[in-house]
This record gives sequence, structure tokens and C-alpha cells, in this order.
Amino acid sequence: MTESLAVSPAGPPAGTFVVGVDAGATSTRVAVHALDGTRVGYATAGAGNPSAHGLARAVEAIGAALEGALRGVDASRVVASLAGVAGRIDALEPELAKVWAGLGVTEGPRVAGDVAIAYVAGTPEPSGSLLLSGTGAVAARIEDHELVTLADGLGWLLGDAGSGFWIGRAAARAVVATLDRGSRDGLLVRLVAADFLGAGSPGEAGAEAGVAWGTSPRADADRIVRLAQADHMRLAALSRLVSRAAAEGDPMAVRIVGEAAGHLVSTVLRVHLSGPVVLAGSVLTNEGPVRDAVRELLARADPIDARRAGSVATARDAAGAAAWLAARTGGLLSPDRARELHPVFTRPPADPSIRR
Repeated sequence: MTESLAVSPAGPPAGTFVVGVDAGATSTRVAVHALDGTRVGYATAGAGNPSAHGLARAVEAIGAALEGALRGVDASRVVASLAGVAGRIDALEPELAKVWAGLGVTEGPRVAGDVAIAYVAGTPEPSGSLLLSGTGAVAARIEDHELVTLADGLGWLLGDAGSGFWIGRAAARAVVATLDRGSRDGLLVRLVAADFLGAGSPGEAGAEAGVAWGTSPRADADRIVRLAQADHMRLAALSRLVSRAAAEGDPMAVRIVGEAAGHLVSTVLRVHLSGPVVLAGSVLTNEGPVRDAVRELLARADPIDARRAGSVATARDAAGAAAWLAARTGGLLSPDRARELHPVFTRPPADPSIRR
């Protein structure tokens, strides 16, 4: 199933188009832009990560999003395409070429990793660093729009320090340790217990009414452990509860936020040399205490690191960024024109601040 955005009422402008793809583990987005940056098509579909979901499912999702984005667009006028794909594999590019041809696009896309595209979504500068924290976490050094070095990104079991999963797991650990000591005190304890043991949604003023407490705090800890072991990925969702509790001053949540931010900044400083640092991933692109703490730590890094850190930017629309990079690296835009148009290509679909 795809979700398409309406194109400009005036219709696609005369000229040629570029296509950008942002395919990840949960969703796929495809953007079609004219060379002046005007977005003429945009659609979303399901997961497009071939390593996580298999080649056939990834190709199907990317194809569905492309078909939706090309609705009302003359596909024969697409002159360049770039697909940023999480978990890319060698077999993907020829399969996507078939999909492109089937929809009337004469040349298939160049396939790149999603890390470099996430960086481009935040800046037109060719070289700098990416710090991404979503479900997972990774830092990367980018040179001339190409990935050079990675730090962390080692997965939920052994790495991804400071990620949404790491934050959620830290919360669950702290909560079950508190319960194991016989206490149910603290906002984060009640929020996490409501999430795992809830008799309903926790109230805005507190979570007590939403918790179906057991016979003892130790019994509650045992129940949370069993549920977490049965579905470990649900831990990542607890990161939002940590942000909520930290914003209200809960000491346990504030400590976890500080540790997460410290891990993330240490990771990016391992790879950063110069240029901007782009923040990406839901933990760092959404307003919240982790994002605030990361920006504060970057701002007050030691003098050597502060000079290296340069500006801090936030990633915007990655599908538009892929389309921009397709035009930029394909020689369709001069460096100066590409820099000027970068905010137009990367404008999020819901952002009215930049005209189509």
C-alpha cells in the first residue's frame, strides 16, 4: 500500500526529472523532483531493506513507492535516479533496473547506502560527519558524499550505544533493578510498568492508574523480564518514556539521557575531522532531552574537538536528498546551484516554509 502526496496544481514543469529513494527497515519513500528542486511526486510504501526483509519484498516496496511517485509524471523524462538503501546487497541494483524499465524510466538507479544519504539530508557540504540515533546508532565520516569510516552501528546486542534500543534497554534494566529492591517509586518506574503491565494508558499526570501491579515489586520485575525476553524489540519503544520522564525531572531518566548523549558524542568524535555534524534518526531529529543533551555536549567539547565539530545540522527529507545527490553527482547541477537548491530538495513534505 502506498501513500501519495498531491503534486503542484500547476503540474510538472517542463524539463527533466530526478528520482530519489530512501528505503529502510520500516518504510520506503520515493521523491521525484524537477531540476529547480520542485517536488512533482512523492509516495511511501513498506520496508525496503533487502537484508532484513528479503530481496523480493524490498524490490516490491521500492517499486510500489516509485509507481506512486511517478503518477502524473512523464517517466521518460527521468534522467537520473539514486536509491539510498539500508542493508543494500549487490543483487538489488539489477532488480531495480527492471522495475525502473517496467515503469518507463530508461535507466535504472544507482544504489548507495542509507548512511551517506542521511548525511546529505542535512547539508550540501561534500564532507563532514553523520551521527544517527534511531532504533540503532552509528556515526560516519563522509568525504565527497561517499562513506569513508563508520563507528559503532554494531547492532542491538553488542553495540548501538545511545540508540533508541539502548535507551529503552537501560530504562528496563533500571526499572527491574528498582523493583527487585522492593521499590515502585519514580515516574520512569511507573511509566515502564504501565507499558509492560498496563491495565490501560498511563495518565498524563502519572502512570499509577495505568499499572496492573502484581503481588509484589519482585513479581512485577519478573513479569517485565519475561515479556522483554519474549519480544526484545519492544524495548526500543521505551525511549519515548525516558524522554517524557526526563523532561519532568525524573532522576533515573535524566541519568539515562546523559549517558546516552555521552555515548553518542563520543562515537561521532571518533570519526569526525572537520565540516558539519549532521544529526539523523528519530532520537536526534525530534525535539527532546537526548537531542538537547547531544547538542550541548557538542557545543562544549574541548577546544580541539570544538574546532573540528563545526556546525551542527539536522537531517531532513532523505528521499529528496537522494534526488538532489542524483542531480549533483550526475552533473545536472553546478556546485553553486546545487548548494542553493539543497533546502528545496530536502524540504520535508509537510513543511510549508519552502515553495514547491
